[in-house]
Amino acid sequence: MIALANISKRYGSQILFVETSLQVNPGEKIGLVGPNGSGKTTLLRMLVGEEAPDEGGVSIPRNLTIGYFRQDIGDMAGRPVLDEAIAGSGTLGDLHHELHDIQLALADPEQADHMEALLERYAEVQDAYHHGGGYELEARAREVLQGLGLDDAQIDGDVGALSGGWKMRVGMARVLLGRPDVLLMDEPTNHLDIESILWLEKFLKGYPGALLMTCHDRDFMNRVVGRVVEIDAGEFISYTGDYDFFERQRAVQAANLQAQYERQQSMLAKERRFVERFASHAAKAAQVQSRVKKLEKLDLVTPPKQRRVVEFEFRQPPRSGEDVVELKGVSKGYGARVIYDGFDLVIRRGERWCVMGRNGAGKTTLLKLVAQAITPDAGTVRLGASLKLGYFAQQSLEQLDGTLTVYGQAEKAFPQANVGTLRNLLGAFQFQGDDVDKPVRILSGGERSRLVLALMLFDPPNFLVLDEPTNHLDLQTKDTLVAALRDFEGTMLFVSHDRTFLRGLSNRVLELRPEGDGEPARPPLVYEGTYAEFVTATGSEAAGVHR
Repeated sequence: MIALANISKRYGSQILFVETSLQVNPGEKIGLVGPNGSGKTTLLRMLVGEEAPDEGGVSIPRNLTIGYFRQDIGDMAGRPVLDEAIAGSGTLGDLHHELHDIQLALADPEQADHMEALLERYAEVQDAYHHGGGYELEARAREVLQGLGLDDAQIDGDVGALSGGWKMRVGMARVLLGRPDVLLMDEPTNHLDIESILWLEKFLKGYPGALLMTCHDRDFMNRVVGRVVEIDAGEFISYTGDYDFFERQRAVQAANLQAQYERQQSMLAKERRFVERFASHAAKAAQVQSRVKKLEKLDLVTPPKQRRVVEFEFRQPPRSGEDVVELKGVSKGYGARVIYDGFDLVIRRGERWCVMGRNGAGKTTLLKLVAQAITPDAGTVRLGASLKLGYFAQQSLEQLDGTLTVYGQAEKAFPQANVGTLRNLLGAFQFQGDDVDKPVRILSGGERSRLVLALMLFDPPNFLVLDEPTNHLDLQTKDTLVAALRDFEGTMLFVSHDRTFLRGLSNRVLELRPEGDGEPARPPLVYEGTYAEFVTATGSEAAGVHR
């Protein structure tokens, strides 16, 4: 279907690809992995013609359609969300809007002289629209938008009123509605909640076309892809299987290569000792020359590249009182919309609560109430004794000082810490080498999240309140974060859409169940067990979504 043959690409001194090849076959679901800067996005841009290789060729069949979902979706404003989604959905979307425009023209008295041409064009467009399944397009658009978490009011409202995260979902809907032969998706789960992620999983598994995507969600990759392509040292290396299989195979290959390297090094040392020992012995001259020639012709084994992981031992927080926070009779609403009405909850020391619920259920509101970022309309929120609370929210990223470097920000926060300690701390969150000298103002969203989390965990509070801490984090950083928090001896209350994070850390589940989708409001469900046990007991990985 699509073939990249012996392509090479570089930007200045940065080499991305070196005479490497890749084929994407019909219906394949491929996960694209590699460290930051390895060329994943450049590869996707090559496939849509926005980049060209320096050498080699990209072969794409003429009638093949490609849909590309990217993080930069451009500006959206001036029309309803439904129309915006349909407008970008390819040929059917174009026909949909042309039909609308012709209908307006037919009703315009000033177009009377063009009536015959308009009617002729209307018949042509209507026929093409009908045969392409256009009359189901609006229903499909609503289904996709609802699957991605938008409610009817948002779907019928102005797209310009949406936040950036919601516009990303509309941008994704446009691509999915186009039903291209090949889907290219760059981090599709970044702005989705767990309910929408589960919907997208199901959609992509049943999608008949091919898929090539980058993604930092391990569960999502495991369930969707059947092949993983790693960009490693300028090469495409393919593994047939899911992401977990890829990790196991890569580890086995690295171990085999390391063993091969060590055997060769042992043999080389033995041969060199022989040459050095008998170099001046005339009787051994022929043997020495033979071994020297053998060594010169030998193909040297390159040891496997070690993915450097910086170990950092995070401090344990001071002990808090037994009762960490108590919410009693809490009510909270926004205008006519009631979020909580007489809500009670007690969180005790050592408990790790994950909060679940559909969009608008009040997850972030609960965290803000507990962190005392907002106050309840009625009732009380009482924090316990000896409590040091740390609150991570997306707004936390705005508290960084853009005039400082990454290292300067850490040094400002902890002026008494030595250079080695701060560098190890930053290294544990993937700020290594020259990265520590980056100005904070140019950091990506993921880099800012990593920096805030690093600073929070250096001198950890005994009560962590975390709102989507894994947004934009890569898999390696997520693993670092889960490992650090697994040994955390304090108390946690968090919202996350990452199931690895949920499984790895929770020992209590709170599912918020307000009215919605035709269902009446029900009391919150308190489950005194882990997220994994909750899924087994309820059959539900997210609010209202069953396996």
